[in-house]
Amino acid sequence: MSGEQEPRSYYVGVDVGTGSVRAALVDRRGVLLAFADQPIKRWEPQFNHHEQSSEDIWDACCVVTKKVVQGIDLNQIRGLGFDATCSLVVLDKRFRPLPVNHEGDSHRNVIMWLDHRAVSQVHRINETKHSVLQYVGGVMSVEMQAPKLLWLKENLRETCWDKAGHFFDLPDFLSWKATGVTARSLCSLVCKWTYSAEKGWDDSFWKMIGLEDFVADNYNKIGKTIENLENGHLYVQV
Repeated sequence: MSGEQEPRSYYVGVDVGTGSVRAALVDRRGVLLAFADQPIKRWEPQFNHHEQSSEDIWDACCVVTKKVVQGIDLNQIRGLGFDATCSLVVLDKRFRPLPVNHEGDSHRNVIMWLDHRAVSQVHRINETKHSVLQYVGGVMSVEMQAPKLLWLKENLRETCWDKAGHFFDLPDFLSWKATGVTARSLCSLVCKWTYSAEKGWDDSFWKMIGLEDFVADNYNKIGKTIENLENGHLYVQV
């Protein structure tokens, strides 16, 4: 290949924030070549309730990605990465959106990271003083996923909880949409869901807080296959 120039390689990064989706195209040296952003919708049906739409978010991801790769040979794109807020996405068993609101609007199927509807639930969870809380700093935040899940079970049992087939952290939802693989990120589950890389899920915690449903389901709804994106390992809860 002497005298021939090495083919260029490109990478796309997509960042989903609170109010918009951004995408960047970089080369192998990290040089920014293109940037695009797109606003996303938010709803606040009542105080402390903040919701979004996974379909709206994904549509915005597609818009910005297409913009930054315009004119690029797609065969030279070597990677696509997602970064997002720790919002909770709820889908049914056929991967269709489910409502996270009393209005029954299934389009609004995302409880945002800044949603504080589960104050009572997180207080009860912290009162257990369960050992898994050490993984989240000793005290769980209302912005983490366990209290939001408990709120859904206690408040939207028929319209959401009983129909749910998949609960995703938003970054994992985006990875699934892009690949069709439901594996969860180890980073997300350790930071926001009390998962342990060494021990896996702790059955006693979920039973203690009233979410024994996940144990009975062998954690299929929140993550049975866990991927460590840092070193390429894949963990399967058995």
